[in-house]
Amino acid sequence: MRAMQPKSLMPTPYPPSAPTLAVPTGIIVDHFAAARRSLRIAFVTETYPPEVNGVSMTLARVVDGLHRRNHDVQLIRPRQPGKDAGKEGADASSNGLRFHEVLMRGLPIPRYPNLRMGVPSKKALIKLWSTHRPDVVHIATEGPLGWSALQAALNLKLPVSTDFRTNFHAYSKHYGIGWLHKPIMAYLRKFHNRAHCTMVPTEALRRDLDSYGFRDLRVVARGVDMQQFNSTRRSAALRQSWGAADNDLVVSCVGRLAPEKNLNTLLTAFAAIRQVQPRAKLLLVGEGPLRAELQARCPDAIFAGQRHAADLAEHYASSDLFLFPSLTETFGNVTLEAMASGLAVVAFNYAAAAELISSGHDGLLAPPDDGAAFVRLAVDAAQDMARCRQLGERARLKATELDWASIVMRFEDALAGVMRHNEQMPGFVFAARHDPAA
Repeated sequence: MRAMQPKSLMPTPYPPSAPTLAVPTGIIVDHFAAARRSLRIAFVTETYPPEVNGVSMTLARVVDGLHRRNHDVQLIRPRQPGKDAGKEGADASSNGLRFHEVLMRGLPIPRYPNLRMGVPSKKALIKLWSTHRPDVVHIATEGPLGWSALQAALNLKLPVSTDFRTNFHAYSKHYGIGWLHKPIMAYLRKFHNRAHCTMVPTEALRRDLDSYGFRDLRVVARGVDMQQFNSTRRSAALRQSWGAADNDLVVSCVGRLAPEKNLNTLLTAFAAIRQVQPRAKLLLVGEGPLRAELQARCPDAIFAGQRHAADLAEHYASSDLFLFPSLTETFGNVTLEAMASGLAVVAFNYAAAAELISSGHDGLLAPPDDGAAFVRLAVDAAQDMARCRQLGERARLKATELDWASIVMRFEDALAGVMRHNEQMPGFVFAARHDPAA
């Protein structure tokens, strides 16, 4: 789970240079014009800060990075209750960045009441992009709004890329609807294969999707803020509030408290750790539908709820060992955040952990689905704190290779490839430039 980023990572909209567009009811849009010879990128997502999840926070980082590289972003997302209440237009910019929001109607996602999904909006998007044509459309989520954006972009012969960010097909078995795996995969394949490029965060996921018939896949990893997440955030006062002495072991896990996170394995591992480290503490950062059940099963655990920014970083750094048992991630931002915080990570050889960790050198990896091996590695780490610290120091060095600037450059390069592909297609129209200085 990623925390909400500082306000500077979510640029406020640029003052409109033309009247608000007349578009269908339920949509707010301001003028979308480029001040420089840079890309106009229409960015479509059904989740964005202040919603707290790995996808939303990654997108905020990418949008911020695109601005820093002189691109204009038109962000199209569902209206969020509270945050967007009474919002009838763009707020004035305090930093000069060109950032334009189009707020669509949205509905709550079942079992995820704090998240929204868009509604079908193809006609509205065709009208919007016919008037203010972007250079490229990037679709970050595969819900109704994403599907509408894909149809609208193809209708207008716009270059379009997508992200494969959430394993909906893997989640299905955790909610008693495993029989939907095949139709979900069929929809996702149809969705992404209509785009000119689909970005995935790991090589392993690229190979997996390729075996399912997905085409035009490109690996673009995730990044981490090394200034925010680091071992200097360790807080003696915070540990004291948990009842942890200097030499006590604090085992942490950060993420949604939900069935797809494989938390039974986490509790089994911690129970085994308690056999060799009776004073060990379990720290759970996050919220979700399993919280009450987990509290009943492990009443001594520390339930910290959702934490953000520096507060989240303190919780990471103030623990000693990070356990991440999930087998449904497309990446798993928390793995990278824990490594940046100088923690030894025990995880399955899967997703980000498989890409980033050399088992025994800068972390410990169990074979996928081998819960017993995961438990053994967790106990081994808990019994040797000197080795834990050494693994954590090496993990932090590995994390420095994934700064956000380099990740955004890879993303930008992928968009350029999509545009080059589309320029060769019949009927291609490059968006006319508007230069306010002309």
